[in-house]
Amino acid sequence: MAVYNDVPNSTFGQGFADVISRAAFRAAVAFSDWNNTRKTEKVLMALSDRELDDIGLTRGTIHLYR
Repeated sequence: MAVYNDVPNSTFGQGFADVISRAAFRAAVAFSDWNNTRKTEKVLMALSDRELDDIGLTRGTIHLYR
C-alpha cells in the first residue's frame, strides 16, 4: 500500500510549535531541578554541625551534593 504525504516539510524542521514546547519543557525541568537543589541546601544548612556529622556531611561539602 502506497501513501502520499502532501504536507510540506516545515521550514523549522520539526515544527515551530514543537520546538517552542520542547524548549519550555526543558526550561521548566531546569527550574524544578534548581529549586529542589535550593530547598535541599536550605534544609541541610539549617541542621546543626552534630546532625550533619551524623549523616557524613560538613557545611563545606553541602554544595557538592547536587
